[in-house]
Amino acid sequence: MSNNGQSVASPWPHRWAVVLACATFPLLWVGGLVTTTDAGMAVPDWPSTYGYNLFLYPWQIWLAAPWDLFVEHGHRLLGATVGMLTIGLLASLWRCDQRRWVRHLGIVALLLVILQGVLGGMRVLLDERTLAMFHGCTGPVFFALSVALVVFTSRTWRGASRSLQEASKGEARHGGHVRRLAIVTATLIYLQLVPGAVLRHVPATADPPVFATAVKFHLALAAVLVFHVGWLLWSVVRSCRTVWPLGGLAWLLVGLMVAQIALGASTWLVKYSVPYWASGWLSTNSFTIQANSWLQTHVVTAHVALGSLLLGTSVALALYALRLLPRPAVSLAAATLAAEVAG
Repeated sequence: MSNNGQSVASPWPHRWAVVLACATFPLLWVGGLVTTTDAGMAVPDWPSTYGYNLFLYPWQIWLAAPWDLFVEHGHRLLGATVGMLTIGLLASLWRCDQRRWVRHLGIVALLLVILQGVLGGMRVLLDERTLAMFHGCTGPVFFALSVALVVFTSRTWRGASRSLQEASKGEARHGGHVRRLAIVTATLIYLQLVPGAVLRHVPATADPPVFATAVKFHLALAAVLVFHVGWLLWSVVRSCRTVWPLGGLAWLLVGLMVAQIALGASTWLVKYSVPYWASGWLSTNSFTIQANSWLQTHVVTAHVALGSLLLGTSVALALYALRLLPRPAVSLAAATLAAEVAG
């Protein structure tokens, strides 16, 4: 109990959420590596691994196995670890967090990680690339949810009192603009991941127009995102740069976007060589494409993983903007009710 008689929130739900988010990002990276190296069918059975219990598969065989088997089994182990961490987070939320809506989000997280595991397993049992594509689209959603739980259990979220503060019309107008812009940016980032997943799972036998359409949509949405992220940074710096942690998250988002653009261009170079429109000022002699080389594998996978990190950062920024930025003046009763609901 605190000195004023109010209960002090336990730090354990936040700690569990941070560990879960930190474990989920490497899982996404290794999952991308599985797709990049086409290792999805390196283990033909599920949930076992060549007849062994997942956790009892001999580690000596695993470490000495071919690269595709090593990556696929490692992906399964990481997935099981994230599942157990999600259970631990849910238990911590139900034990230490009195906000029902946060507890329910913990249940959603558990259901989502189970769904993700089942999608991965069905992809193996049915040898179906479409399921792999859905698996690749739901992974970033779970990561975004884990980041959201980090935000919801943080001291910054729980200590915010903006619901009870009256703001001037100008401050409220700027706050509403940043909130809307942050939400749209996060939505666009996820929508950008979908054609990326389609591109990674287009079969070699697909018609070229299908691939070309996905590439054009991916590039067009990337251009829109660059504009939105820059606009969001300008809006945050102009009107709420002193509101922690909005300024830092906005700059981080811009830095990640710059890195993502560089990785996207590098991905095209290491997979498809110099685009025809750039052949006049970039020599093709310096680009030798080697399928599944170390460079190709890790550049492509880094591009995929960084997309999820962009999504998580944008979700955190949007949620903090919703929580911390001022709104128009409201009645005391309505403000008190909003504070109680938000926890």
